[in-house]
Amino acid sequence: MRQRWSSPSPPAGSPPSGHRRYDSIRSWFDAHPFVINSIIVLVVFVYNLPIQFSSVPEDMWPGLGLLFSVGLCAPYLLRHRRPLTVFVTISLVAAVHLAIGVEMMIADVMVLFALCALSSRFRWHISVPATTAVIIILIFATSAPVNAGYMSVGDVGVLIAITVWTSTWGALVRVRRDHEHTLRERAEQLEREAQVQQQIVAAQERERIARELHDVVSHSLSVVSVLADGAAASVDSQPAKAKTAMEDVRDTGRSALREMRTMLGVLRTDDSADAAPQPGIDQLRQLVAESQTAGFPATLDHRGERSPLPEGLSLAVYRIVQEALTNVRKHAGTQLTEVHVRVDQTSDQVAIRITDNGNSTSANHERQKNGHGLVGMRERVSAYDGTLHAGFRRHHGFEVHAVLPIGGRRS
Repeated sequence: MRQRWSSPSPPAGSPPSGHRRYDSIRSWFDAHPFVINSIIVLVVFVYNLPIQFSSVPEDMWPGLGLLFSVGLCAPYLLRHRRPLTVFVTISLVAAVHLAIGVEMMIADVMVLFALCALSSRFRWHISVPATTAVIIILIFATSAPVNAGYMSVGDVGVLIAITVWTSTWGALVRVRRDHEHTLRERAEQLEREAQVQQQIVAAQERERIARELHDVVSHSLSVVSVLADGAAASVDSQPAKAKTAMEDVRDTGRSALREMRTMLGVLRTDDSADAAPQPGIDQLRQLVAESQTAGFPATLDHRGERSPLPEGLSLAVYRIVQEALTNVRKHAGTQLTEVHVRVDQTSDQVAIRITDNGNSTSANHERQKNGHGLVGMRERVSAYDGTLHAGFRRHHGFEVHAVLPIGGRRS
C-alpha cells in the first residue's frame, strides 16, 4: 500500500530555533572533544608565557618555568580519554613546582580544569578526595618556606572556594548528563512499547478483518453450492435455466476466489465469527443517519455508478467510513460543525473522502495516527492494494482520503 502522511506543524512545546542551534553546537563539541581541549591548552599556555620565567627563583634554571608550564597544560589534551590520569599528572606537577619554590603561575589554573573534568565523569567517592587533594596543595602553597610572601591566607581561601565551586560545577554537569541519559533511555523504551502496541493493534485488526472476509467467502461458497444444486436439478428439463445458474456459479466463484486471495494475507484466530450479515456500501446512508440522530453533523454524498461491489470491498468501504467517523467524534473537538462523507464510485475504483472542520491538535493527530482507527484503515486499504492519505486540512480540520481499486488484491 502506498501511504502519504501530512507533516503536522511543530507542536507548541517545541524548542525555539536559537536553542536548537545551541544544542547543535554543543553536540558538535561533544563529538570533537580534542578541539575544545586544544583551544583551552593553547590559550592558557600562551597567556602564561610572559610570566613563566619570572616565576622561577634566580638560583634555578630559567627553563623550569617552561617545563612546568608544558607539564601543566599538555596532559589536558587527553582529558576526554583519561580524566583521572590527567588530573593526577597535573596535580603532581603543580605540587612539585610549588614544593621546590617555583611561584604559582597562570598555568596552575589547569588543575581546576582537570578537577572539573574529573568531577563530571566520576561520582563523589572520586571527586571529593580529588577536591580535598587540591585544597591541600593550596594550603601547602601558603606555608613556609614555599610561600615567599606573594600570596596571603585570604587569597588562598578564595582559591579554595573557587576549587569547591569548580568541583561542584563538574558534579552538576555529570548529574545533568546522567539525567539526560535516563530520559533518552525512557523515551526509547516508550517508543519500543508504542511499536509493540501498534503491532498488537495491527494484529487485532487483521484478525477482525479476516473474520469478516471469512464470512463473505463462506456466504459466496454457500451461494455457489445452492446454484450448483439448482443447475444439476434442471440441466435436463430446463437447460437454459441451468446454463444461467452455472454462469452465476462462475461469477460467484470468481468473486469468492478474489476474496480468498485477499484473506490469505490476513491472520485469523479460531474465535467464532459473528453470524450477523456484514454491512456494505449500501448501508452508508444508514450509518450517517444514525450519526445525525445522535447529534453528529454528518452528511453523505454518494456519486457515480451504483453497480454492486464485491462483498469484501463493499465491507471495506463501510468500515473505513465508520472508523473515520469514530475518529472525528474522538478528536475533532467542540468546534466541530460539519462532517462530510463523499464516495465516488466508478467502474474501476471507489474513492472515499471524509472531511471535518474540527479543531484537532497535533497531540490528537498523533493519537489518531497510532490508534486503532487509522491502523484498521491502513489494513483494509492495503488488502486491496489501495492508497490512503490522512492529515490536517489547510486551515483547520482533518481529512481522510482512501482509494480502493475494484478487483484489487493483496500483492
